[in-house]
Order: sequence, then C-alpha cells, then structure tokens
Amino acid sequence: MTEHFDGHEAWAAALRAHGRRVTKQRLAVLSAVERHPHSPAESILSAARAELPELTAQSVYVVLGDLTDLHMLRRFEPPHSPALYETRVGDNHHHAICISCGRVEDVDCAVGHAPCLTPHWDEETKPMTIQIADVMYQGICQDCQQSQQLPSNRPSEETQK
Repeated sequence: MTEHFDGHEAWAAALRAHGRRVTKQRLAVLSAVERHPHSPAESILSAARAELPELTAQSVYVVLGDLTDLHMLRRFEPPHSPALYETRVGDNHHHAICISCGRVEDVDCAVGHAPCLTPHWDEETKPMTIQIADVMYQGICQDCQQSQQLPSNRPSEETQK
C-alpha cells in the first residue's frame, strides 16, 4: 500500500506513530518533500525555508536521514545526480529519468512476470530471496525530444495507416 500524506496534521500523526516528536523542522521538511518530489536536499532546504526561514542545512540533512531510516521518505540516487527524496513510500515503484533535462517520473512496478525479480545465480554465488528490485529507466522525455527534434519511440501517424 502506498502511504501518502496531506497536511501537517497527517504528518504529525505519522511522526507520532513512528515514536518521533513533532517539530517545526520535521514538518517543514516533510511538507517541502511532499510539494517537490524527486528533489535533492538543497532544493528541499530552499523550499522548507519558505515555511521556516531559520532552518539550517544541517537540520535538513539530519531530518532527511532520520525520516528515510523510518521509511517515511524514500531516497534514491540517479546516476550523475545527488540523492533525491520523495514521500511515496510503501510500494515498489521505480523511476524514469530524462538524461537530457533530469526530469524524474514515477513508474509503477511491472505487472505479471517481472524478470528483474528472478536473478540468475551461477554456481559460485549464494542465492538470496529477493525482496525489492530497484529499476531505473533512463531515456529522453517527450519535451526534450520535441525541443531537440529527436525521434520518439511512438509510432508516427504514417506508420499507423
């Protein structure tokens, strides 16, 4: 089940449920990540300072680390990018990243047979029970394709006739 919270009251209840005190810093960071998913810590700091101007970078990093450990936030690290944070937790979704502009989109987990969850174990490895497979799709978004006049993967009207 995907957990998704709106507003300070819901975040406050979630913090209490995880045994954490409800602080202005935690609420400001959670609200910033909720409003700006797939953001790095520096962007979260800037957004949270709109609500809490005295917030320090160190506080943001500590809060991000703690809330990630509690699974209230998800942290993922795209190639050539700082870690990004989001509030969509509790499901095994993946990410599609535009290699041109850096835009990140959520992608639901594949339905049906998922070969990424069935690794091939050679004779020299000790097999494991896979619980999560973290898939990252990389490509060029439609906006970048249009602005760069790159071909898309969609069939053209000519080929559909």
